Amino acid sequence: MERIIVTAKFHTGHRQLGYPGKCKFVHGHTWQGKVTISAEEFPRDDIDMSLEFGDIKNVMRFMDHKMLVTEGDTTFMNSEFFEPEGVVILKGKGPSVENVAYYVYDGVVDVIRKQYPGRNVRYTIEVTIQETENNIFQVEKTITV
Repeated sequence: MERIIVTAKFHTGHRQLGYPGKCKFVHGHTWQGKVTISAEEFPRDDIDMSLEFGDIKNVMRFMDHKMLVTEGDTTFMNSEFFEPEGVVILKGKGPSVENVAYYVYDGVVDVIRKQYPGRNVRYTIEVTIQETENNIFQVEKTITV
């Protein structure tokens, strides 16, 4: 079994619409992300490298210094007031740590599909997102690309 592990920090703002506590207000976090990709044997490129670490880091770093929202938070999608390139729209009902993890997971799958399409390799992808010192969400899924 082979394994690639990539970590990154990124700083974002968000708010949880409909939340009954203080997280309903705009606030920010310094997130820690960790992506672990496993395969029996990774495909290699012409110089014997598997996946580009920087491409995986960039999935997380794309969110750096941006506002995380979902489609229900239309305030930050108004280009008269906020620059669209400063907003990342996540799937789901709110920009929770869970939805941030799935955003990263989907981005990593896209990186693999772009670099090695149709190789029929089974990958296990684990994404760990730490929102605060005490709040961590992890998702692990297996796909074949």
